[in-house]
Amino acid sequence: MQHEESKRSSSSSKPIFLEKHSLLVDMPDSTAEVSVAVPLLPSLRHATNSSSQVAIVGSNVCPIESLDYEIAENDFFKQDWRARSKTQIFQYVFMKWLLCFFIGIIVSLIGFANNLAVENLAGVKFVITSNMMLAGSMGFFVFTVTNLLLTLFASVITAFVAPAAAGSGIPEVKAYLNGVDAPEIFSVRTLVVKIIGNISAVSASLLIGKAGPMVHTGACVASILGQGGSKRYGLTWKWLRFFNNDRDRRDLVTCGSAAGIAASFRAPVGGVLFALEEMSSWYVNVIFELNVAVVLWRSALLWRTFFSTAVVAVVLRALIDVCLSGKCGLFGKGGLIMFDVYSENASYHLRDVLPVLFLGVVGGVLGSFYNFLLEKALRAYNYIYEKGVAWKIIVACAISIFTSCLLFGLPFLASCQPCPAGALEECPTIGRSGNFKKYQCPPGHYNDLASLIFNTNDDAIKNLFSKNTDLEFHYLSVLVFFVTCFFLSILSYGIVAPAGLFVPVIVTGASYGRLVGMLLGSNSSLNHGLFAVLGAASFLGGSMRMTVSLCVILLELTNNLLLLPMMMLVLLISKTVADAFNANIYNLIMKIKGFPYLNNHAEPYMRQLTVGDVVTGPLQVFNGIEKIETIVHVLKSTNHNGFPVVDGPPLAPAPVLYGLILRTHILTLLKKRVFLTSPMAFDSKTLAQFKTDEFAKKGSGRGDRIEDVELSEQELNMYLDLHPFSNASPYTVLETMSVAKALLLFREIGLRHLLVIPKISNALKYEMESLRNSSLVSLSVSLIALGYLRPPLVGILTRHDFMPEHVLGLRPSLSRSRWKRLRIRLPFLS
Repeated sequence: MQHEESKRSSSSSKPIFLEKHSLLVDMPDSTAEVSVAVPLLPSLRHATNSSSQVAIVGSNVCPIESLDYEIAENDFFKQDWRARSKTQIFQYVFMKWLLCFFIGIIVSLIGFANNLAVENLAGVKFVITSNMMLAGSMGFFVFTVTNLLLTLFASVITAFVAPAAAGSGIPEVKAYLNGVDAPEIFSVRTLVVKIIGNISAVSASLLIGKAGPMVHTGACVASILGQGGSKRYGLTWKWLRFFNNDRDRRDLVTCGSAAGIAASFRAPVGGVLFALEEMSSWYVNVIFELNVAVVLWRSALLWRTFFSTAVVAVVLRALIDVCLSGKCGLFGKGGLIMFDVYSENASYHLRDVLPVLFLGVVGGVLGSFYNFLLEKALRAYNYIYEKGVAWKIIVACAISIFTSCLLFGLPFLASCQPCPAGALEECPTIGRSGNFKKYQCPPGHYNDLASLIFNTNDDAIKNLFSKNTDLEFHYLSVLVFFVTCFFLSILSYGIVAPAGLFVPVIVTGASYGRLVGMLLGSNSSLNHGLFAVLGAASFLGGSMRMTVSLCVILLELTNNLLLLPMMMLVLLISKTVADAFNANIYNLIMKIKGFPYLNNHAEPYMRQLTVGDVVTGPLQVFNGIEKIETIVHVLKSTNHNGFPVVDGPPLAPAPVLYGLILRTHILTLLKKRVFLTSPMAFDSKTLAQFKTDEFAKKGSGRGDRIEDVELSEQELNMYLDLHPFSNASPYTVLETMSVAKALLLFREIGLRHLLVIPKISNALKYEMESLRNSSLVSLSVSLIALGYLRPPLVGILTRHDFMPEHVLGLRPSLSRSRWKRLRIRLPFLS
């Protein structure tokens, strides 16, 4: 390091070092090195801000980076797009729609295969177990061992093959759409393990769902298609490699997440609303579609997202028709996502509003308590998982054995009920599905608790939502089922396997709603199946805090538009009540994982601070024409991903900001080895040696590193012209802008770097103009040294600078000015 510093100091290009802002400005040999201190905030002059962060991705701690949704406008980019023909532009637009079509086809096929496999695997398991129980043999042993093997398989492939596939995947996708890039979350390995592992884990009778993993699966499919396949496995298609920037891939991932929800619940409109309400972080963002038009993302992206979900709905409907002919094995009339679960004409009166209000209030309290317990459980799991991979497998197997014991043993505590006269289906049923499970009961009787608990989650919801079943379940059985689902879903979610939260929350909420309906009895005109639907809505609203998308998903799921007023009311109340206690479940999980998620609101203290108060250094700046040795030294000594490019004398009368260049682009230039023997600009022939594909966004996997670039001593003494490859129009803000206003700009545009420039008075501008006829070099250096001229750049704001933990770390006294949402703290829970 000292050797490199001495070389750089002895070179002809001597830098000016600022105590806070390190400006590398070309100076002639006769100009002495000047040390200038221009600190905006003396208390922060030694603060540092590293751009590298870590987070828990799946079940492993991994380094994460930010995404850059800004299009770099430079000479090289402009020349490339000006050369594009109308055919190429049409091909670009057409490929967007074609990929949306492929996303819909592939995600719908995966969703159907997922449900088909789960229904048949779980169905065969329940049939064999029931038959062995009738024969008086080892039914419990077969049931437990089968579940254990399925859980073991899911946890082993997740822990060793693709740790990023663990959990729901919705927090990772939501963080990605917010601008956080985590390694391997959209890789081919993650996709395969997510599908196979979720099928295995759900078939193991764990109280987990398929909706969250399907959202992650859809995002993986979209990302892989957007980057043209996978180079690692030799699955690449050059004709798909059009979308080589974060902005286009973000749109595709949004379509993929919407298609995942649509495939999970056969809810195309609900999938679109879920992607836009819960997943997206930007609202009014301008998209520059080549040089054709400028449109708002809301209309263009909404159109393509709806197209993807419509394709999903059509494909699923066609596949359902195939299953209706009996060609899908045990996947018959069961399966939550494929069939209408409630089709009665709902009738309600004014006196039913009060029970619905009560349902919403209690659902909000239960949902927030559920989030609280789940957060504590996940923190405990993280502490255990730090001991090694073996503990992850042990915990998963222990949860599986405990779950099997409960599911098999609890129905023995329920009393047998006589089969009702005039039942619409066979009573009792043995094996796969049905409202009247025989279990251990004598002929002509059924076990109501077994009909709920000794079943798949999809069939349990179908039984709870079903109409004309007010007398089929005892309230003690429903209470036991509710308590079991509430706590088992919390324990099951933290295992190292693909696991969703949507279905467990729906099951728990449906049992709670049906229990409330049973307790009210004749005091309400609503039937118990309708109470179960509203209970599921209230618990979803209390846990996930979504309103519009959840309302539409449940309406599409139940196929009953008459529920709309009650559904809207219960969702609004449950969300409002739950917000008084804690945040929604996915935000809590992202916080536990360490994802630097930018919220859609600014804290009040951020309006009291300017961006100049929070920007920190040191700041590394390159000359427009820089020496290779200096570039390599800076890249090796820092981990920053963006570097300002500054032109100084003699190219400019005073240091002036030219633009911003990315680390990946610098590495591409170094690997290309098109260097200059003297500090001069690239000519057109030299630029013709570069191709835009070389600067495209790389896909998943490890990117280029400076350690992989080997340069000779002669090459280190050469020069590189950074001007044609620098973003000449980066987003900049004045140092006097409030942090709250800058946060709004940073988040909604989707930036990775936001440059902070000084506020220069008109008098000083006039004074600078008068310098043009003076001795520019010596005078500008003197003015900088005396403090009359400010550096052209105060600093760079990144995602880290807007995090409340960073801001309050710089200004601890502002912690009392944090956003004071109504938060009810219970002493015994703290």
